[in-house]
Amino acid sequence: MVLKKPSYPLTQSLLSYLERYERISKVSVFYDDLLRFAGSVNVYDKNETDTLWIRVYYSEFERSEIDLNLKKIYSLLHSDGNSEIIQFLNIDAIDYCTFGNSKPFRIKVRNILNDNYVHFYIKKADASRIYGLELEDILSPDKINFLVFKDTLIEEHIIGIPGDVFMDTLLDNCTEMEKSQIAKEFVKFNERCMIRLLGDMRAYNYVIVPIHDFDQVVYKIRPIDFDQQCYEGNFKVYRPQFFKENYPMIKLIKEKLEERSIIQYKDEERAILAKRIHSAENRIKKLLNIMCHDTISTEEHLNQLKMELYRYTNDMKFKNAKSMGHIMFAAFEFITRNFKNTNLI
Repeated sequence: MVLKKPSYPLTQSLLSYLERYERISKVSVFYDDLLRFAGSVNVYDKNETDTLWIRVYYSEFERSEIDLNLKKIYSLLHSDGNSEIIQFLNIDAIDYCTFGNSKPFRIKVRNILNDNYVHFYIKKADASRIYGLELEDILSPDKINFLVFKDTLIEEHIIGIPGDVFMDTLLDNCTEMEKSQIAKEFVKFNERCMIRLLGDMRAYNYVIVPIHDFDQVVYKIRPIDFDQQCYEGNFKVYRPQFFKENYPMIKLIKEKLEERSIIQYKDEERAILAKRIHSAENRIKKLLNIMCHDTISTEEHLNQLKMELYRYTNDMKFKNAKSMGHIMFAAFEFITRNFKNTNLI
């Protein structure tokens, strides 16, 4: 039987770090408050397929207070807490996810002046997810915005086409040049996840982002689920290439890229990551020092992962790691020391 990943509490050290970098919400909103809904209806997509989300509703008294706090959260995420915009906001929907590990609430906020809307999520705060979000913000090509209030996480929506939907409905219609570019991006995405130990990047846990650039469309790949940061012991979990759900991408890489091109793109990604690690050295050290003294996985997973990484790299720092934080330190030191060697991570 596969055990569900537990939710790890946030330590005081991690909360202090989050406060130092302005990740603490000034609005008192709790995940558990949203669980007190009075009823719900199923949410269907445009094809009348059940999305497994439910749209919840609350008593009139509770709804007014919840709406106000959610509008304040939106203003913190998007306009640094400017209260003047609240009068122009409407909470169109509060949806609850009935599957998955984090069981998030999805909030739809609409600007009544122009009918534009955005989403954000409210989840139970989990330490491994927080580390994942913070490392994503520091090391990835894209920034990500999130806030924490005690045991509650507020996370912005990442725009894009879910990987499984893209592969099922859009990939075959891409031009040959676009397919080559997507293959290149997946190689880089795979490398980035492996180095920073972000696990479980199945097709539904990342999005494809099309960007129009002059006369072409450029595709980027972004993770949207950070629940499996440094948790699993199996090294393959941190390498998207090994998930069967990603086989269309692997097939595309085999068709479109030569081996020397794959090595080149891996090397490029390692070099970029090494530069980002170096430029954010102090912040990363603070975060990983906290992670070193935190528990975000099991002893069994820790022992398995450090030995698999040792066998993969022959670096004794992995073998001697005492925590997932020490493994991350070893990984970042390894990449900054060896990024020019294309045979290593």
